[in-house]
Amino acid sequence: MAASNQMTRAIAQLGNLPAFMRQWATSTAFGRTVKFAGTAGIQFESLKPGEVTCSIANKSHVQNHIGGVHAAAMALLAETATGFVVGISLPDDKLPLLKSMHVDYTKRAAGGLRAVATLSPEQIEQLKTQPKGAVTVPVVVTDKEGKEPISAEFVWAWIPKPVKGAAAAAASKASSAPADASAAKPSSKL
Repeated sequence: MAASNQMTRAIAQLGNLPAFMRQWATSTAFGRTVKFAGTAGIQFESLKPGEVTCSIANKSHVQNHIGGVHAAAMALLAETATGFVVGISLPDDKLPLLKSMHVDYTKRAAGGLRAVATLSPEQIEQLKTQPKGAVTVPVVVTDKEGKEPISAEFVWAWIPKPVKGAAAAAASKASSAPADASAAKPSSKL
């Protein structure tokens, strides 16, 4: 994996499973964490440093009115692949956030879809070393005929994760402090 973080450590533990169970276990674990992706039935086919491949079957729960994969499911597939490739590349002290997405629907999709998202070695280094920033993550989505029914661009940002103890203490202090000085003084008027 690209970086040692909570996500890659969890994936590494799944590596102890028999080969025929790994894809199912990875997809199930991710689907329980990101419930929308799990509901859609996104499957993880390949996880490599700098590259993630996901797929979605053309089943009734993700179909549009003409029997193809729904436009929103296509975008979800591309977003999942790009988000996951960023997620496995970020250190634990950083939080990935989708900054923007642009999807053009160019052709009618035939059957299920596959998305391959990649990061360059330079982008991975940027994710590891810069405290915050943004990268444009390339993704190619193809259907069963090898055609690209969508073209998409996803920009992922990252920021430092808030420190839980410090954030909780600051929030507690703020909520117990009076809103202004007049609230702290008892009123002499009755």
